[in-house]
Amino acid sequence: MSPSPSTTETISHLRSLPAVRERAELVYAKAQEGQLKHFDVDFTKLNDVAKFVVSLIKRDFDPADIAKIPPHTRLRHFDVGNKDRVGQLVESWKSRVDIMETTRRLVDLIVVSVLLDAGAGDKWTFEVKPDNIQKGNVARSYARSEGLALASLAMFKEGRFSSDIHRSHQVDADGLCNLPLESLREGFQVDNNKNPLLGLEGRWDLLKRLGASLKAHPEYFAGESNAVCRNNASLIHAEMVLGAIYVVRTESLFKVIIDGFAEIWPASRTTLGGVSLGDVWPCDTIKSPNAPADSTEHYVAFHKLSQWMTYSIMEPLETLLNVEWEHSSLLTGLPEYRNGGLLIDIGFMTLKESDNARGLANYKHNALKPGQPAVEVVPTFEPSDPVIIEWRAMTVATLDRVAVDVRKLLGLPNLTLAQVLQGGTWNAGREIASVSRPNTKGPPIAILSDGTLF
Repeated sequence: MSPSPSTTETISHLRSLPAVRERAELVYAKAQEGQLKHFDVDFTKLNDVAKFVVSLIKRDFDPADIAKIPPHTRLRHFDVGNKDRVGQLVESWKSRVDIMETTRRLVDLIVVSVLLDAGAGDKWTFEVKPDNIQKGNVARSYARSEGLALASLAMFKEGRFSSDIHRSHQVDADGLCNLPLESLREGFQVDNNKNPLLGLEGRWDLLKRLGASLKAHPEYFAGESNAVCRNNASLIHAEMVLGAIYVVRTESLFKVIIDGFAEIWPASRTTLGGVSLGDVWPCDTIKSPNAPADSTEHYVAFHKLSQWMTYSIMEPLETLLNVEWEHSSLLTGLPEYRNGGLLIDIGFMTLKESDNARGLANYKHNALKPGQPAVEVVPTFEPSDPVIIEWRAMTVATLDRVAVDVRKLLGLPNLTLAQVLQGGTWNAGREIASVSRPNTKGPPIAILSDGTLF
């Protein structure tokens, strides 16, 4: 049975970009009224957040380069250690493929890398062997997002996501559906005792569901082997003329992602009318006491992975295929633990005492499990916990306000939100975490990762 027209409209709205900011603003309004259920907010600290972010931007960028800060996309993580790994990969393709195929391959890499970028935990690292040991280079290890990025890049280059040995640098449905868990374990260099990775099985399931999505949506992925980006009706159109300028609505790309990858979400995610809403959650903070049982007015949308993927795919399409993006301001700040952690570590948000006690009890319970480090105790919650939902909604709305203050302090009114995130709030969240919790460098609130959520 298909959903009713009104349900269909609600599903469409909750899976849209405008819904993210709209619902987050409702939570922020509750904060302004002192009616949050899980956090206290000190609005006098908002400008402190912006000042800290600006101080890092001025430290890391020459004045003439601030306006040219690159956007916050997955491609930045491949460059860790000041090494242009993607540029080197693209250079290796030049004699064999055209710019269109190069862009397709980068989109394939971005999609799989973004989906593998859930929280890795405090103990996992990925070791990168030197290109040439005779030059005195040594192996280096990378953790968290950069480590996950480099692991996904290595697996992509090895052809682990492709079913075609003659086209190893692609991601296709059969390659994902037939990917052995052990191959992923090997690719991530996982050792349950020495190098444990949170949510390995969850990541594996996610990739297999991605393969199923590619097969389920021929309107987007009907090309060779149902690859992520191989046909003439998907993210890149075969009829595009090189050198021409194309104006594309950002929401059109987002729709391909949110609809085309609908099957990737676990069965535990919020559904409506039998349709998975993805990264959408009920928020008790904005739920009316008189709301009917089937009300969705208190649902908040984040679509963090989908937005992260949108930001990331936009970059190569813009730089390589001359795509200009309309309505890119619909994209929001990303509600993940670096941006959100910054707000807590600065003192803008403070977890209420009852929730703090509950989170510490959760930490204690989780710490008793094998392989869990007993250092730097922080409140710990499941992704579906009302604390996490309220925190993420406040993060989305607050980042908009931080960006306004950052632009004013820098005198750069045209600095984009993606540049503020990169320059920026994400780095600021990481730096203050490394000072506040030097052993783990983790966030002030831990989210129990299932491999599908940051």
